[in-house]
Amino acid sequence: MSVIRGHWSLDDRLERILREVPFEVPEGAPAVTVRLSYDRSQGVLDLGCGGPGGFRGWSGGARDSYTITPGWATPGYLPGELEAGQWQVWLRLHRVPPQGLDYTLEIDTAPVPEPESAEPPHGERPPRRDIPDVGGLRWFAGDFHAHTLHSDGALTVAELAELALGRGLDFLAVTDHNTVSHHPELAKAGRAITLLPGQEVTTDRGHANVFGDVGWVDFRQPADSWVEHADRAGGLISINHPLGGDCAWLQPLTERPRIAEVWHSGWWDRRWGAPLAWADAWHPDLVAIGASDFHRPGSDGLPGSPTTWVLAEDPGAAFDAVAAGRTAISAGPGAPLLLRLGDELLALDADGLILVRPGGARQVIRGDRVLLPAAEGRHRLETYENEVMALCA
Repeated sequence: MSVIRGHWSLDDRLERILREVPFEVPEGAPAVTVRLSYDRSQGVLDLGCGGPGGFRGWSGGARDSYTITPGWATPGYLPGELEAGQWQVWLRLHRVPPQGLDYTLEIDTAPVPEPESAEPPHGERPPRRDIPDVGGLRWFAGDFHAHTLHSDGALTVAELAELALGRGLDFLAVTDHNTVSHHPELAKAGRAITLLPGQEVTTDRGHANVFGDVGWVDFRQPADSWVEHADRAGGLISINHPLGGDCAWLQPLTERPRIAEVWHSGWWDRRWGAPLAWADAWHPDLVAIGASDFHRPGSDGLPGSPTTWVLAEDPGAAFDAVAAGRTAISAGPGAPLLLRLGDELLALDADGLILVRPGGARQVIRGDRVLLPAAEGRHRLETYENEVMALCA
């Protein structure tokens, strides 16, 4: 085992926030284990790994150690051949106090037994809502932002899938921070719900989801490169929780993405119209999606809080529906809902709510299942106190 000790100053952070600490892996090593220690009461160091072939994993501030072997790895990291030569511990100096931060790295290449895993019990999906098809397409309920043990979530991929299924969702994008190590598990864990590949490209100046099986997106590069990567690989990119406290969107961009997470679980008081005002200012043809940003029960929203509805051939085509702008958002899978059915709007379970049309005209909804003429642009349902209850593209 080797030990590396060091000190990061606030000047170090301002000069370059992502640092690589090199170490050697000998030929034939059965495992690589890295342990990081520092005074967490004083600051935050994010943790990751690079090998001779590039990215090997990221866990941010969620973990203080990781193991990589040819056959398995700590969630957030990629198993595979352990190339001999120089590797790097990636440290992002997320929070460094004025007096600086001492740290210690312990690096070991001894064999480590594979941890045991168990499947969660299987549940059933609640009954679907009575929503008509539209030109051979169907409205499906889902969530575009959720985390697992592969970053800072509390559940395995399989446990997250069961929770989302029990909430009545048809699809869920799993978007762990700065990693794609969860992608190989999605097909197996998606027993009765479609799990879609994503990654939350995460920096201290804003987060964005890149959707699709597009390979790892290098969060160390400027945000323009994330947009280019998604476009080049046939994926989609969405600006996440743009008004979200200490993770609000502050990244410069040459070209603004059209998709944005307008409704996030952190929109606690939906009488506050800033997210809608931001959406109108961000892009003239913005596609709004909603997301829970689920991490663990009792934190953020449960999967489907809010729910994004997509009009698609099947749940696996959810990204195509978003790219085409066929979306709607409700507070939950069974909450009041506003959907576009061609030239009409369907207001479900919205009796007494107010329909707000793109030009600002308003009318009260009378009844639990009401058809209304649709206009071009975004419609919404509100309470008499201007609390947003549903959005429709």
